[in-house]
Amino acid sequence: MTEKDSWNLYRTRFLVRARQLTEPLVFTDLFNREQSGQPGDYLVETSDGIRRITTRALFEDIYVPLAPEPIASALAGVQKRPAATSTTSLLSDARSRALA
Repeated sequence: MTEKDSWNLYRTRFLVRARQLTEPLVFTDLFNREQSGQPGDYLVETSDGIRRITTRALFEDIYVPLAPEPIASALAGVQKRPAATSTTSLLSDARSRALA
């Protein structure tokens, strides 16, 4: 193994919901493993509903928060389109725009 080949770049691919703990928390997860965290650690929930505790250092090293406030204020002047009622109407809208 050469120095050039020894490291690869990675990024996280999944969105998670998380909240920082303000008090100790202990629970048994779906895999029957005990999860425990201290204030400052994070309770992380994956898209399939699995919850786990991640230490603050690890969490803040891996995850970058999505900033709802700056995004919301940036989109304040953007006109919203009415929501489509089905996948079929979404496809029809896309075809109409493509043919226009």
